[in-house]
Amino acid sequence: MNSLSKDIAPEIEESILRCLEGKTISRKEANCIIEADNSYLPMLMAVSSVIRDSTNKKNLSYSKNVFIPLTNICSNMCKYCGFRRDPIEADAKLMAPSQVIDLAQKGDASGCYEALFCLGEKPEQKYKDYSKRLRKLGYENTIEYLCDMCEAVFKKTNLLPHSNPGLIEKNEMKTLREFNASLGLMFESVSNRLCEKGGPHELSPGKAPKLRLNVIEHAGQLKIPFTTGLLIGIGESDKEIIDSLFAIKKLHDKYDHIQEIIVQNFRAKPNTEMGKNKEPTIEQLLKIVIMARLIFGKDMSIQVPPNLNTNYCELFILAGIGDWGGISPITTDFINPDFPWPKIEDLEKITENNGFDFKERLPIYPKYIEKSGFMSKSIKDKVFSLADNEGYVRRSD
Repeated sequence: MNSLSKDIAPEIEESILRCLEGKTISRKEANCIIEADNSYLPMLMAVSSVIRDSTNKKNLSYSKNVFIPLTNICSNMCKYCGFRRDPIEADAKLMAPSQVIDLAQKGDASGCYEALFCLGEKPEQKYKDYSKRLRKLGYENTIEYLCDMCEAVFKKTNLLPHSNPGLIEKNEMKTLREFNASLGLMFESVSNRLCEKGGPHELSPGKAPKLRLNVIEHAGQLKIPFTTGLLIGIGESDKEIIDSLFAIKKLHDKYDHIQEIIVQNFRAKPNTEMGKNKEPTIEQLLKIVIMARLIFGKDMSIQVPPNLNTNYCELFILAGIGDWGGISPITTDFINPDFPWPKIEDLEKITENNGFDFKERLPIYPKYIEKSGFMSKSIKDKVFSLADNEGYVRRSD
């Protein structure tokens, strides 16, 4: 092996050279690199970019979406969450079918192709008042309602649904698969410690790592293209970050169904228990993007939400990301409403100035359009009508 630099610790240099040769990094090596001094960052960023670019595809993608917050009532009570509401709060909502369709049609008219459904987790199990509202719509549980709304949006618009429903049963995922191009669940962290008394997930039984890994595994068994990732800055250690990435990788190695890894940074929100907590630094985020790239290799799409990091988009390109995520021209990020989406044309300029093609994708990645068995017949027919020969959105010009 050639030496990278005399100033690099031998154990880190050996790991980096192995990654550049396309070999797999071990957990021990990953723990060593994440603990390295920040002086290594420029070199690690360069390595991460080289690995990403070794696919010979100079593309950075995004999905134009309409954000549909089906309900913000949730059985979990995460201490950092600014989205959830109790049923008695004035701004607690359960969208009516007419509201869902109206918003979806506005997204369709604005040129969106993704209907991003977000919702609280199993609110009917905790709140009787919510259950009454749901029954008035003709449903016993939220997932039944979600399934019907996905089907309605799918049939009445050009949109492809992508749902983030929290913990769901395997049979529910199978039903959602019929009219969802992909599904998502943020793993957040492998740490059981964060679920203990005083932790951010103390009152959130749905955030138990084992339960969330079960959902991700069920998606693999059902051949559902899946989006997941980590939430950074809520009290996890560096070792737990590495363990979280390897927990996801273990399932992806088995089923090959993870289409992107999101590295999402905690942002302190007013009127939450963690509203005054310290946020992760840009150096921490860059290092975790790099670790995700080193662990998952060249073919995984790594993403950082641009609206949470408006001033650092170029740095994330240099650190090896491959996608900007969903961006809406008509709705806010209801999970992070204080952080507006960047303008699509601004992201395009940054992307192209760094030598990449700015590609609009569908909520299913090109890889899974090509792979056999990862779309229902309904989804496949619509996807093929919308995608070009590379699997991105077909341009009319």
